[in-house]
Amino acid sequence: MKAGVEAAADPGINQKKWGILRRMYRQRYLQIMALLGVAWMIVFNYFPMYGIVIAFKNYDIIGSIGSAPWAGLEHFREFFEDENLGYVVKNTLGISALRLLIGFPLPILFAILLNEMRSVRFKKSVQTISYLPYFLSWVILGGILTTWLADVGIINHLLMKLHLIHEPVNFLAEPKHFWGIAVISSIWKELGWSAIIYLAAISGISPELYEAAKIDGAGRFQRIKSITLPSIAGTVSILFILAVSGILNSNFDQIMVLRNSLNESASSVIDIYIYQTGLQNARFSYSTAVGLVKSVIALLLLLISNSVTKRINNTSLF
Repeated sequence: MKAGVEAAADPGINQKKWGILRRMYRQRYLQIMALLGVAWMIVFNYFPMYGIVIAFKNYDIIGSIGSAPWAGLEHFREFFEDENLGYVVKNTLGISALRLLIGFPLPILFAILLNEMRSVRFKKSVQTISYLPYFLSWVILGGILTTWLADVGIINHLLMKLHLIHEPVNFLAEPKHFWGIAVISSIWKELGWSAIIYLAAISGISPELYEAAKIDGAGRFQRIKSITLPSIAGTVSILFILAVSGILNSNFDQIMVLRNSLNESASSVIDIYIYQTGLQNARFSYSTAVGLVKSVIALLLLLISNSVTKRINNTSLF
């Protein structure tokens, strides 16, 4: 009886199995591309996670990780007791919070403005100009900004012509200007590129909705408020979650090329702190512990922002 049931079930099972194999064969090139991506992620994202263990050890680069003596939570305790922790965290959160508050909504507004442009040629020109800075490295942009912001640079020249200042200011030599420079230059570089995602979301909105609203007498601002913004709310929520979780990432490349000994009190962020202790001072265990603390906080921020966003508009990453 049992053998008969299995025999009767075999054709259906085999057919389903062959159907899966046929689909995989038809999508073989996509499967290969996906496997390459997974392999890349495993090799470069998951294998290195084994190194986290040195945060709990006194690791020496000459020896091996396995033979290094255990230190427990010593490095974490030292980090939280460090007298430099206060201004490092203040600078990190200050720059990142300003970048989030100012830099996050601007690409949304920019994408909406581009979408409302009627001249296709002018729209493409604006898009191209706004995208260009993104393709320049921070090393190049850092050199440009250092030249522009010098006391004999073009920024001082324009400000003096407009009578906004009476004498030249070396902006990168004064700590009080550094946060603003970091935030504005970051927005300048990434504004156009960040708007692409929102433009893609807006392009998916049915034109019939706008036509119906226009027939009903809705103005341009009303159409944006009632159609465009609600339609891209899901995209905005997802990107906001990712932005909040990365608030401790203060853009190491940018800070590294703009900082100097004169603005050090305003430019020392967590990433710079990890670089100095880990690479310059060869304290690999200590810097790994600091990086682990940063990663744990980022994970908590991700979970909290995901939960809050899910409650507000029922949109979340998971």
